[in-house]
Amino acid sequence: MARFGLSPRSQSDSAAKILAASAGIFHKIVPGDSMRKLILLAFTILFVSACCFAADDEREEERVKDSGTVLKEILNIPDNIPQELLDKAECIVVLPSVKKGALGVGGSYGRGIMICRSGEHYKGKWGAPALYALEGVSIGFQLGGQATDFVLLVMNPKGAESLLYSKVKLGADASAAAGPKGRTAEGATDIVMTAEILSYSRNKGLFAGISLEGSTLRSDGSANEKLYKKKVSAKEIIRQGKVGVPACAHELVSLLDRKSPVNKSDPKSLE
Repeated sequence: MARFGLSPRSQSDSAAKILAASAGIFHKIVPGDSMRKLILLAFTILFVSACCFAADDEREEERVKDSGTVLKEILNIPDNIPQELLDKAECIVVLPSVKKGALGVGGSYGRGIMICRSGEHYKGKWGAPALYALEGVSIGFQLGGQATDFVLLVMNPKGAESLLYSKVKLGADASAAAGPKGRTAEGATDIVMTAEILSYSRNKGLFAGISLEGSTLRSDGSANEKLYKKKVSAKEIIRQGKVGVPACAHELVSLLDRKSPVNKSDPKSLE
């Protein structure tokens, strides 16, 4: 539930109405009443700002909740991500409702989260999520006119570290492939099984592996600051444990602790 009992959009709309109403009051006040004008204006600006900040905070929290919902739905699909791949993933990226045209003509822009196993070698429980953004022209050609959910599995520490430190171009800075689906990963090609990142999509209820080569994935610094109420990097969130798991991520973390509690990657690959 949004703060003040309103959704983020309702808060913004209410703030705008209040500002408009206040502007009308200003015009009715006699010219000599300048001090009262200034005081009223100051209070109005403070109130509107508070509403906007609250709406921003709620928006980031909704991103985390939506990511948890999307992942839960996808993991409950009969022929979804093979369990053995999920159990070998060091991190997972979830980007709900990516839409074509959100980044100029033909481009797309998606916002979501990256969550990783804790511990020096990714052997611990799932930790706090960092907010991430996916962008690129190539996505737009695959989306059609529908919103599409993406799930990316980060399959080794090298892939995870590259995403934590810089903006990554999939297929260039980190090897990427469309992920196999089904109960097992049998029959998957060597290219798939050695990729650092495996990507999946869900569109109109259809779930499939999808190539996102050429797209870029980066940490969303300003969104992380809003969510955690302080300036904090993805590395500090995910690897250094500088923040706790926020309430909006409890369901997401609990889901992953149930579905994949233990990292079953080859121990040598984690060193």
